[in-house]
Amino acid sequence: MSENKSRWVALITGANKGIGYETARQLGRQGITVLIGARDEERGRAAEVKLKGENLDARFVQLDVDDAATHDKARAFIENNFGKLDILVNNAGVLLDDRTDGVLVPASQTPLDVYRRTFDTNFFNLIALTQTLLPLVKKSDAGRIVNLSSILGSLTLHSDSQSPIYDYKLPAYNISKTALNAFSVHLAYELKDTSVKVNAAHPGSVSTDMNDQGSLALEDGAGTSVQLATLPADAPSGKFIHLGEELPW
Repeated sequence: MSENKSRWVALITGANKGIGYETARQLGRQGITVLIGARDEERGRAAEVKLKGENLDARFVQLDVDDAATHDKARAFIENNFGKLDILVNNAGVLLDDRTDGVLVPASQTPLDVYRRTFDTNFFNLIALTQTLLPLVKKSDAGRIVNLSSILGSLTLHSDSQSPIYDYKLPAYNISKTALNAFSVHLAYELKDTSVKVNAAHPGSVSTDMNDQGSLALEDGAGTSVQLATLPADAPSGKFIHLGEELPW
């Protein structure tokens, strides 16, 4: 991307807390206008105030990934105020898999409703939002789309009995991230002759509301998203990345 970052505009979904908030914070510190996508107005505006307190150009945008009407309103807001979108970070997601007597519920016993609700947020509605905003990303000189995935979406590692995630099977969540990885590859291919780059990010094991067992600092967890959001023109697209290292699909 060009170095005049003061003219860049980034939208981060689920940005009122956790990795999304820290991603917005780090991008804002680079002079980028950050749009705080959040479904809860009070929390979204609180995040905006905190970032503005650091002299960052942050603006709350009401956006619920699971509400298509907010997708259209967000698109209209961005188009009317900026005319384009340089960075889209699809950060919002859910983890609905449960445990029985402390043991993760296996794939054959995970309720279909859990699969459906997980895929709605982590996959189908993410695609819907991306399709709505893609025309604005294409208007950027060098658009960047970052899809927050997880190493738990890696089929290679899940099928390797020696891998560190082999026994960590969260069926609905993991499979939704596998599907998101596939979408990232297909979208990157579609846009390969444009200046838009699409990549999947594994933030790492970060302690958040979704994951209470994380060991990586929040600042480092946001690092991969920030890196992929600001890739130079000669950087790859259609990759699965964690802190600069490529992961196996």
